Amino acid sequence: MGMSVTISVATEQDAEQIFRLQYLCFQSEAALYGNYRIEPLVQPLEAVRAEVTADCVFVARLGDEVVGSVRGTIGDDGAASIGKLCVHPRLQGHGIGARLLRAAEAALAEERGATRFRLHAGQRSEGGLRLYRRVGYETVGTSKGDDGVPMIVLEKSAPAGTYAATA
Repeated sequence: MGMSVTISVATEQDAEQIFRLQYLCFQSEAALYGNYRIEPLVQPLEAVRAEVTADCVFVARLGDEVVGSVRGTIGDDGAASIGKLCVHPRLQGHGIGARLLRAAEAALAEERGATRFRLHAGQRSEGGLRLYRRVGYETVGTSKGDDGVPMIVLEKSAPAGTYAATA
């Protein structure tokens, strides 16, 4: 690959690249459902900027280019919700998604006290579901997204005291 991909906390200056990247990455997800109104495709840039400022957001960089991102928040029940994981299509399958997940999980557990992690994946999102199960998530239920997409809800516990800077 030439250069190595680094994982770091997103800054406000990354918002536009994250916005463009999620639009690119979630096209294939939208195609699975024939629904191009899914939230990552219709989310305005200002909403991405607000999430970068308020939430736990990590990016993967190849040089100056943002090639992956993930976001997390702590819910009212104390569980961390992780979402909008995306990796540039040309770099998928190289472990970047798993590295982003580990970085978000570590920060959410250590800095924000999360004891478990929850994410939602489209029922037809085989690649994402494989990744989530490989890193320890288990199906706990189903839901329907605001956009009507049938989702699988997955969770895993945060192992006590095991998170270190692994990104």
